[in-house]
Amino acid sequence: MNKQKLSQFDPDIQDAINKELDRQEHGLEMIPSENFVSLAVLDSLGSILTNKYSEGYPGKRYYGGCEFIDIVEQLAIDRAKEIFGAEHVNVQPLSGAPANIAVYFGLLEPGDTILGMDLSHGGHLTHGHPVTHMTKVFNFIRYKTNSEGKIDLDNLRAMAIEHKPKLILVGYSAYSREIEYEKIKAIADEVGAMTMADIAHIAGLIAGGEMNNPVPIFDVVTTTTHKTLRGPRGGMIMCKEKFAKQIDKSVFPGFQGGPHENNIAGKAIAFKEALQPDFKTYAKQIKANAKVLERKFNEFGYKLCFGGTDNHLLLIDVTPKGITGKIAEKALDKAAITINKNMIPDDTRSPFDPSGIRLGTPALTTRGMKEPEMEIVADMIERVLMNHEDAEVLAQVKQEVKELTEKFPLYPELKK
Repeated sequence: MNKQKLSQFDPDIQDAINKELDRQEHGLEMIPSENFVSLAVLDSLGSILTNKYSEGYPGKRYYGGCEFIDIVEQLAIDRAKEIFGAEHVNVQPLSGAPANIAVYFGLLEPGDTILGMDLSHGGHLTHGHPVTHMTKVFNFIRYKTNSEGKIDLDNLRAMAIEHKPKLILVGYSAYSREIEYEKIKAIADEVGAMTMADIAHIAGLIAGGEMNNPVPIFDVVTTTTHKTLRGPRGGMIMCKEKFAKQIDKSVFPGFQGGPHENNIAGKAIAFKEALQPDFKTYAKQIKANAKVLERKFNEFGYKLCFGGTDNHLLLIDVTPKGITGKIAEKALDKAAITINKNMIPDDTRSPFDPSGIRLGTPALTTRGMKEPEMEIVADMIERVLMNHEDAEVLAQVKQEVKELTEKFPLYPELKK
């Protein structure tokens, strides 16, 4: 066994890690699906739990020596149940996409119809985009938002009656509004469909009591454990007890092998953090910060998709300013502000050079930034976008970003 530290054995990897730490510390991370985990979560990810195979579930493993692994996984399960009011929880999915796929195969037969949100209107690739393999197995029908940027429930009901889906799916990756789960459940009941919510982006806001919780209402709910929930990269499935066996068998052995217990430990730690009183304060601040950005970008004259935000993100059409999402992303990168280019509803441009950008507040909120900082950040973004070809302006903003981030240190304990 190699006994050397990383810096001694593989300085190339250590150097890349050091540079990434510097990028995270001295940049503004505004991709809404990204966040910063605690040192406790980081510790678990690098723990000896990574050494253990544990195929199966707590108390029902295929390998011996899992008595302490069972404690870790059961704590994650119990804490998730407490947070969301779930009847059954599976914490083994490796990420959000595998969690969604496991649900499809667990509850449906090939050829069954799923009614899900169109990607360009805020949905996710795994909700039925034609480029994914799942569309070869299941019949996805995609609904859209209306001209006001809201989900038209009358249209959704009409589509459900016409297509008779086995599953109605809600939950999004770029949609910025609240979801009326009870009304969607009523539509599903009318046509005999099961209900599924993908809360990957908003799980932390739900955990903090800042958004509606579909878990007591819907048949099955999937989520990632990073993003607003601020845990390690991973997935989770919550469902009614009547679907528990189908879901568990679909995850293992149906779709995955041995779970990553070091990651599951990180989930358990993040769930404990989400149960602390200050997590509610954090979730509330995420939304408050997003509302400042909403106001500022309205003042700047940008077109905000869906009319604004009820959560942690904004989807912004930048083409009225004479630029594209790709141009905006590259210019902001040069100024140490990280966002992502993104399609807008019914975008006529390519996904590689779309009309919009997507940005959010979870990571900046984790660092302790509040409304005054959001005012500053919005102004910096506007200066970059209006001067995207001016290297001097971009360099000046980058310096201002560094000065701002140094007031909100990220991981001082990790500095060598």
